[in-house]
Amino acid sequence: MLQGTGSDVGKSLLTAGLCRAYGRRGLTVRPFKPQNMSNNAAVTPDGGEIGRAQALQARACGVAPDIRMNPVLLKPQTDVGAQVVVMGAVQGNATARDYHALKPSLLPRVLDAFRDLSAEADLVLVEGAGSAAEVNLREADIANMGFATAAHVPVILVADIDRGGVIASVVGTHALLPEAERQLLKGYVINRFRGDVSLFTPAIDIIKRHTGLDCLGVVPFFEPAGRLPKEDAMALDRAPRKQGGGDIRIAVPRLSRIANFDDLDPLMAEPDVALTIVEPGCALPGDADLVILPGTKATIADLQFLRDQGWNIDIAAHVRRGGKVLGICGGYQMLGRRITDPEGREGDLRAIDGLGLLDVETEMGGDKALVTVSGATPEGVAVLGYEMHLGRTQGSDCTRPLAILDRNRPDGARSANGRVMGGYLHGLFNGDDFRHAFLDALRPGRTSDLAFEASIDSTLDALADHLEEHMDLDRLLHTPVKAT
Repeated sequence: MLQGTGSDVGKSLLTAGLCRAYGRRGLTVRPFKPQNMSNNAAVTPDGGEIGRAQALQARACGVAPDIRMNPVLLKPQTDVGAQVVVMGAVQGNATARDYHALKPSLLPRVLDAFRDLSAEADLVLVEGAGSAAEVNLREADIANMGFATAAHVPVILVADIDRGGVIASVVGTHALLPEAERQLLKGYVINRFRGDVSLFTPAIDIIKRHTGLDCLGVVPFFEPAGRLPKEDAMALDRAPRKQGGGDIRIAVPRLSRIANFDDLDPLMAEPDVALTIVEPGCALPGDADLVILPGTKATIADLQFLRDQGWNIDIAAHVRRGGKVLGICGGYQMLGRRITDPEGREGDLRAIDGLGLLDVETEMGGDKALVTVSGATPEGVAVLGYEMHLGRTQGSDCTRPLAILDRNRPDGARSANGRVMGGYLHGLFNGDDFRHAFLDALRPGRTSDLAFEASIDSTLDALADHLEEHMDLDRLLHTPVKAT
């Protein structure tokens, strides 16, 4: 099990790389994360949902995503509450305090999922969540040491040297753990190192003296990691606000509950594109060719948030200048005339006026759509992706759909002048045919022929090579847990 000395230390990426590395050695490998908190999710073939990071890790193993790989997923909707997804299905909403009380009842289901998955594999690589030393939350923990002790799983600490204070983070984490949990520690890995690795040698001796732990690797910063899907919105805090230097200018407002923003990854990888994530308090750039309203876990709240930033005014001006707008999932719902939520599925506000850029209306309710789909645009360009949403959208602009999906089902809508469009399909831009055709319409004469999906697998291979070089994978696999 890889547990962090803090959040966003690179556990997800290391786990994905190890999945690919050990799989290439001929082992049957599976990923597992007992509890994840993220609004970046993926749909499994059986209609469940798990964290996006576990779907990437499954891909690194060469298998389809499985709800057992992430039995508990928390999807934040407010600052104090989240939607609780258990074994791929929504169980309801809970405040942080309510969820803390709920966790003991979830541990048996987490352990069952882990044991089922373990029965099919030579090796299960488990990813923790946040910090191993959140001792104030240790009671009823199912994400870190609570799971590790219940499942008798050895633990490796992962520390991010790019943050600074890495010696203290390892030594401090060790010091805060009770002796029984220290017994599970197998060693530690230093991640995201830059510069001369030999300069870290004295630190290894210091950590050994204070903890008895061995260093299992000092992993240099892996620049191509930016090509891989991100686990959660914390990754946006690290990313540059503008990515790419191409002539096609795309602006994306960073909504407060932005979700499944890996929809943007293929565009960021395109050499013809310059994509800007616009932070709250900043205006949308006036020279954008396209504004994308991304998915969100709280459409109504984020529509109000969008207005609070003045982005509705920027978008209206953008359209008047002849610019185009694309809404994805919740962003699509915002583009309509009105959103209603009669059952209060998203909160107390039961209705809100939309941006009025599409002649459609959305009513929240019903079962959550969780399905992978394929189809084509009305122009005949193939599309492939997945749906993950509540609500039904109807209106006259739906007679001009964005795509026609399986069983001749239309999805999305376009304005009469074609400048504003939206739909529920996530992953649209992963398909090379659709992305190339879409960008060609924005800026004719492009030359890029990027094969995005192929680039994901080549990056996972490069990551596995990187870890083979900088971590002791043989020792990691075979060294028993050592008492300290």
